[in-house]
Amino acid sequence: MRTIPYALTYGHDAMLPVELSVNSLRVIEQSSLSNAEYNQAMLQELEDLEEDRLDAYNLLVTQKKIVEPAYNQRVKQKMFGEGELVWQTVLPVGIKDPKFGKWSSNWELPFVIHKVFGKWAYHLRDRTGIIHRLPINGKFIKKYYPVTWEMQE
Repeated sequence: MRTIPYALTYGHDAMLPVELSVNSLRVIEQSSLSNAEYNQAMLQELEDLEEDRLDAYNLLVTQKKIVEPAYNQRVKQKMFGEGELVWQTVLPVGIKDPKFGKWSSNWELPFVIHKVFGKWAYHLRDRTGIIHRLPINGKFIKKYYPVTWEMQE
């Protein structure tokens, strides 16, 4: 049985003022109950509410698992190890050097991965040994490949 979000939050369904003036079936049923029966019905409704909340949570988890492959289809996993050379994007993204305008670099000099944290967070170190104060997300770095200019014969 599907439960509306209002009932999951407040414990029972919302009642419109029109239902009171028209004496809907729900109002007639509740008015015919004695106080003890009404209290028992409210306690039963609260017990059922926990089950409904768990069902709603399980449905949400199931829906997220169904959507996850489509959502992560275009995600490129980048894994780096300690000691690897990487480029760091110029942060904040979009700020250009006024001297070069649109020709300014999008990536900063190569850095060394100093420490690897879980969930693709990394501490970077300059090649001179200065460690950055804040970790950086893996999406803002890319692997450094040294360029060699050898003549092909």
